[in-house]
Amino acid sequence: MIIEVKVPQLPESVAEATLLAWKKKVGEAVARDENLIDIETDKVVLEIPAPQAGVLVSILHHQGDTVKSLDLIATIDTNAVAAVSEKTSQPTAAAEVSTPSSLAMPAALKLASETGVNIADVQGSGRGGRILKEDVATHAAKSAVPAMPAAPAAPAAAPAMQTGTSDRPEQRVPMSRLRLRVAERLLQSQSENAMLTTFNEVNMKPVTELRNKYRDRFEKEHGVRLGFMSFFVKAVVHALRKYPVVNASVDGSDIVYHGFYDIGVAVGSPRGLVVPIIRNADLLSLADIEKQIADFGKRAQDGKLGVHELTGGTYTISNGGSFGSMMSTPIINPPQSAILGMHGIKDRAVVEDGQIVIRPMMYLAQSYDHRLVDGREAVLSLVAIKEAIEDPARLILDL
Repeated sequence: MIIEVKVPQLPESVAEATLLAWKKKVGEAVARDENLIDIETDKVVLEIPAPQAGVLVSILHHQGDTVKSLDLIATIDTNAVAAVSEKTSQPTAAAEVSTPSSLAMPAALKLASETGVNIADVQGSGRGGRILKEDVATHAAKSAVPAMPAAPAAPAAAPAMQTGTSDRPEQRVPMSRLRLRVAERLLQSQSENAMLTTFNEVNMKPVTELRNKYRDRFEKEHGVRLGFMSFFVKAVVHALRKYPVVNASVDGSDIVYHGFYDIGVAVGSPRGLVVPIIRNADLLSLADIEKQIADFGKRAQDGKLGVHELTGGTYTISNGGSFGSMMSTPIINPPQSAILGMHGIKDRAVVEDGQIVIRPMMYLAQSYDHRLVDGREAVLSLVAIKEAIEDPARLILDL
């Protein structure tokens, strides 16, 4: 019996997707629910599993092709299982064996294709033998693999194109769907928002001392490390409650005031920056927030975040300090009206009670849409965040 493999129904906000590398070749056995191929949307990477066990008899769309919801991309012959099994020493396990391509992350497959590395030669360092992008880069460096692969047979399989001269080489690589969407949204934000940024600085000593005092007990009790981000999420919610217009958004000629606090937290992934949403952050404890952030970070690296987890949000926090940034002007994530930029913590000389002292200081930057948020609310909401961080007891007492 011939079974069709189709693109799943994509979310309403996602019109198209791009096929990444196939995990199986035509003629190979597949197990039910085994991942056949990853598809990249402008938000996440989704897996397409085999609907039935059998043999992959045709592939109708290839790597790099653009597809839409319910497009037919392959077919599986379920009656061919027995015929294939007679030729294998372990027929029941033929479709269960992990292949190098099935263990490789999408970013690793993409880099292998660009550099000409045979993924089967790469030793994976990830969990369960997963092949990471770094593993491919390391293998390419050790093997002195040329920077560009041989010319592909079909344009759809050509992720990169060599230009320039032999002594001044260049590489032209198409943007990923995620990068294209990020670029589109950033341009949209700058063209549609009356964006301004207000700055302040915060003394991180109180939070640092609190964190150092309870860090070990916190991790033992809750099974997750106590970081700074959970304090900032709580401080942001504290400020948004005081100044609800900063938590609102513009919809045409209307202002939409949100009665909930869905905070986006920007995290890095092999595909670029993604912003998963902490829903109802006002109802969560510090431990709950840290657990969600840790889970988001892990699944972002594995490309396992769902579309629903990246959709919505009423306010965003971006921590450029984790990469060493001292100051920046973050760009608003539309249709939100504000975003907080955290930066590096540095010991600096400050004046307290007329005395010069050394304190761990962080610059804060809040960009806001001046169409909706006046300077007063922008400045005072950032001050409220600063005060909550400098006196974390306020977060517990809701002051």
